[in-house]
Amino acid sequence: MVSISNAESLYGSILHRRSMGLSRLKPDPVDHNLIEWMLDAANWAPSHGDTEPWRFTVFSGEGRASLAELFEKAHDGDSTKDDRARESAHKRAFAAPVWISIGMVPGRKADGSLMMSVDEELMAVACAVQNLHLMASAIGLAGMWHSKGSSVHPAVARGLGLEAPDRLLGFFMCGWPSSDWLSSTRRPLAEKVRWVE
Repeated sequence: MVSISNAESLYGSILHRRSMGLSRLKPDPVDHNLIEWMLDAANWAPSHGDTEPWRFTVFSGEGRASLAELFEKAHDGDSTKDDRARESAHKRAFAAPVWISIGMVPGRKADGSLMMSVDEELMAVACAVQNLHLMASAIGLAGMWHSKGSSVHPAVARGLGLEAPDRLLGFFMCGWPSSDWLSSTRRPLAEKVRWVE
């Protein structure tokens, strides 16, 4: 049976979701229960072979000091970076009240080979992050999946216990919005869909 009210509510949540970075987040803490709700939504993502390859580490409050150390390690040994860049990496960890690492740990068979292709595992993690982001937006939290620089640096991945074939796919940063919710548009659906009937 189709529930129009449920469908409209879900559609509204999808339309409401926006990516909002560090400059748009308040420093106010986020209740642990709300973060857990987001993560539980992520945990219900689909995965081929039921591998459930998503792995998350949550950094909030004083725990962000550990994240700052990881971000600093991304600059260690890089002679092109000065102390200011390292200090900036440290401060970055405290620029959002919550950071959630996005890890992929592919399912393995008894002989150590992968149960599913890497592409399938990546798609499963992306679905989990979409669930997490939709729930965050429904709660009223702003957030963004950051997937470059220190957020995917090998030193940060190692610090999180992710060694190949495991992968660090970035971080989801979130907090209460410091400004009005962003608006957006999409190009017409007709440009992206072809019907064969």
